[in-house]
Amino acid sequence: MTKIAHELAAAIRSIPDYPKPGIIFRDITTLLGDARAFRRAVDELVQPYVGLKVDKIAGMEARGFILGGAVAHQLSAGFVPIRKKGKLPHETVRIAYSLEYGVDEMEIHMDAVKPGEKVILVDDLIATGGTAVGAVQLLRQIGADVVSACFVIDLPELGGRKKLEALGVEVRTLVEFEGH
Repeated sequence: MTKIAHELAAAIRSIPDYPKPGIIFRDITTLLGDARAFRRAVDELVQPYVGLKVDKIAGMEARGFILGGAVAHQLSAGFVPIRKKGKLPHETVRIAYSLEYGVDEMEIHMDAVKPGEKVILVDDLIATGGTAVGAVQLLRQIGADVVSACFVIDLPELGGRKKLEALGVEVRTLVEFEGH
């Protein structure tokens, strides 16, 4: 583990048996509450894209809003929220997606991205990849060129990264944890 990954991992709280027995929940609220760790995480998410023309950052509800907004600000890009069904006020496109614990739906405004705009997807964690794959499909449906997806945490044993890469999306993560 790199020094940066070790520092960020130390700022993330692990909660055993949440939301169900056998799962270790990786809670980034402790990272967000630590000014130095939060700044470091955002800087590391931004760094590979400095100097590239990125039009929009898309973030998934809710922690993706926090991280994505900070990344968008640093890259002088717009921010696009991807929300749970029924939360956006204008015309939307919706998709059902698989969660580690079930199925849900998310949506995006139809006019959130202009065709061909370069978009980076940002969230706190990639696990099974259901949410991220759904988000990429939504973005592509409205014409986005999804150039990358970046996450603070990867749970590689659950295979989400591989699913995104199979869609042709570059994936960048800062910290890996074993298990669920």
